Amino acid sequence: MDKLLQTILEPMLDYPEELVINRDETPHKVSYKISVHESDVGRIIGRGGRFIKALRIVVSNADRDASKKVFVDLH
Repeated sequence: MDKLLQTILEPMLDYPEELVINRDETPHKVSYKISVHESDVGRIIGRGGRFIKALRIVVSNADRDASKKVFVDLH
């Protein structure tokens, strides 16, 4: 899943080298924390939050373990 996030996010960033994806897993949830350069934050959020919402949908549907809730947070 980290590779999927990286593949989606890197091409749209001005500073792709500063992309950091951390994964935190508990028995009931998986949380991905995305960190980017401050000038790229707006690109990740998108107009009206559309991109980050779409990214959350893609990641939660791509996760094969349906018993865990998936979260994507931008830091």
